[in-house]
Order: sequence, then C-alpha cells, then structure tokens
Amino acid sequence: MKNTGWLLFDKILRLGVGLVVGVWVVRFLGPDRFGVFSFAFAFATLFSVFVSLGLDGVVVRELVSAPQEKNSILGAAFTLKLVGGVFALIVSLLAIYFLRPADFQVRAMVGIIAVGMIFQSLDVIDFWLQSQIEARVAVYARSIAFLLVSGLKVFLILTNAPLIAFAWAASLELALAGVGLVLVYRYTGHHILEWRPDSSRIRQLLGDSWPLALSSVAIIIYMKIDQIMLGEMLDSTAVGVYSAAVRISEVWYFIPAAIVASVSPSLFEASRTSQVIFDQRLEKLFRTVSLTALAIAVPMTFLSNFATRALYGNAYAGAGQILAIHIWAALFVFMGVAQNPWTIIEGQTKFALVKTTIGAASNVILNLLLIPRYAGIGAAVATTVSYALASFLLNVFNARSRKLFYLQLWSLLPIFQTRN
Repeated sequence: MKNTGWLLFDKILRLGVGLVVGVWVVRFLGPDRFGVFSFAFAFATLFSVFVSLGLDGVVVRELVSAPQEKNSILGAAFTLKLVGGVFALIVSLLAIYFLRPADFQVRAMVGIIAVGMIFQSLDVIDFWLQSQIEARVAVYARSIAFLLVSGLKVFLILTNAPLIAFAWAASLELALAGVGLVLVYRYTGHHILEWRPDSSRIRQLLGDSWPLALSSVAIIIYMKIDQIMLGEMLDSTAVGVYSAAVRISEVWYFIPAAIVASVSPSLFEASRTSQVIFDQRLEKLFRTVSLTALAIAVPMTFLSNFATRALYGNAYAGAGQILAIHIWAALFVFMGVAQNPWTIIEGQTKFALVKTTIGAASNVILNLLLIPRYAGIGAAVATTVSYALASFLLNVFNARSRKLFYLQLWSLLPIFQTRN
C-alpha cells in the first residue's frame, strides 16, 4: 500500500498539474493544430514497441527471482531497449516520409518525439525499483521532470510558441526522466557502469518477451490507430476533437498500472508458494480494478458534455459524445492491465498475442466501417469494442484463461463478490 501510494501520488500530481496545463495547451492550439500534434504523437508512439519489447514484466520477474544477477539482467535489458529506441527512430522517420512526404512539420514532429523515446531505455532502472517494491525514488525523478516540462509548456503558451516547440517539450520530458532515474540509481548506491550485458541473457530475455512484444504492437495499434485513421480519412480538426475527449478518458489509466506495478512482485512470489493464495490475490486485484473503473465510467457518462465544454470550450463541442462512449474502454483497459502478471506467470504470452492481434484487427476493421459515417463517435465505438474483445471476451475461449474470464465476470457482478 505504501508503494502504491507513492505511485498514485506521482499520477495524481500529473493528473492535477496536467489537467491545468494540458487543458491550457489544448485551448491554445485549437482543434486543428492540436489534431496535428496528436496525429504526430500517435504516429511516433506506434513505434515505441521497439523500445519496450514487452520486457517490463519479464525483467521484474527475473529481478525478483535472481536479485544477485541484477547487473546482468539490467545490462541486457538496457542494451535491448537502447538498440530498439534507435531502430524506432529510424523506422518512424521512414514511415512518416512515405505517408506524408510533403508535410515537413509532421515529419519533424514525429522525429523529435521519437528521439525522446530512446531515453526510455533507462526505464530498466524503474524495473529494478519495482522488484524492490520501492517506487519513491522513481517518483522523485519522473515528477521533477514532469513539473519542469509543465512549466516549459506554460512558457511556450505565454510566448505564443510554434507547434513544433510542443513536440520538443514532449521529447524533453522523456529525456529528463531518464537522466533523473540514472541520478536516483546512483543515489541508492548503484551505478549503470556496473551493468554487464551478456549474449546469453539477452537471448533469454528476448525468448521470454517476444510474444509480449508482438502483443504490444497490437496494443499500440488499437490504442493509437483511431487517431491516425481519423487524420487520414477525415482531417486534423476531427483528430483534435477526438483526442481532446480521449485525453479525459485515458487520464485514468494510471490507476491499474500503479496498482499492478506494486502487487506484481507479490503475485510472482505467491505463484511459487501457494496456488490458493495466488488465486485469492488475483481475484482481489480484478475486483479492485473493475470496481474502480465502474466508479469512473458511470458518472463520467452523464457528465461528459459538461466536462468537455467546461475544460475545452465550444471549439471542442463534439468531444462530449465521444467521451461518453470512450470512457467505457477504461473498464476493459483496467482488466487487461490486471491480467498481465497472470499472463507472464502462467506462460500464456502466445495466447495474449492472439488476443491482442484479434483486438487490433477488429479495431482497424470497425474504424474503416464506422469513421466515414460517424467520425469520432465511430472511432470511440470501435476502440471500446476491440478492448472488450481482447481483454475480456476472448478469455472464455481458452481452457487456462477461462478462469480469468470468470474472475473478471465476478468482479463486475456484486452477487458473486460475497462468495467464499
């Protein structure tokens, strides 16, 4: 609970400051320019999978299981993520050049944001802190970087800075957070020069994580493809209005991530000692995240029009209807995040890949069908349905994951929550 508290503090700080500064940025840019920025950011994010490589949970598991091999594990993970970050930069620049050859501004913004993603290779320090259930120092690093860049964004607004400056700000935050993690790692008595990657450890991490990496590709697609397809099929204004609604919907996604980051070591430990305790903890996790998601989605459905108009003004008038639908995707996002530790522990990464691939494919198909007729509302429906399919409904079709389906169902139905 203490560890989760630190993570929640970080996210609540971001929620509070980010709400004020983020809304100011959205209002300052307007639907068209904000749509351009959102398109570039979503496009660059598509290639972030080459940085993450599905390593997060795998590295934490390895650090919990073999803490004495910390330097070997962290060195291998850092090498993989650094090479992946450089590759992501190159591929994203090539891809946006072929998609928008005449749009220099968008191409430059994609490149700037992708440069910042290289610094995410230093997130391996956070993996070690997670394995130690010690979020405090990581919160210091990321919160300071966030506050500095938030101040920079205010300065950019007050000086009427060009759009590309906001791309630099987004990239700078990732860089500052990475440098901050290095400093706090050194403060705790360690040094990145102690890391000793070896080829066997790199092969082992890749062997365990590649299904999760491919799953991450599918997850990124069905999280960001809606904004990209809106930009290609309609215009930047449609992307801006949709992205404004999605910002409110996705701002809550830190909650399951913070909870799962704290309880994952406990789940990994329970899986080696007692199946009964493991199942009990997994059930409590699903119940917690599902009820939290419902507590957000139900009132937000009725307050969506008021919230979007109050925050963004009349220029984003259509965002309320989009938010009322997209907010329900949070329920299935929460469920999906909560089942990640089970996926790693049970060795079901390949099944996770199948689910997320089906979810991504369904999202693309539904967007093709719904965006021309319903614009942003259609994209919100496509996203919510694809999330439900990948994170919940498809679990019933696998013998081992069927238990997850029932746990998720029990977490939604109060009548089952008193069962022994």
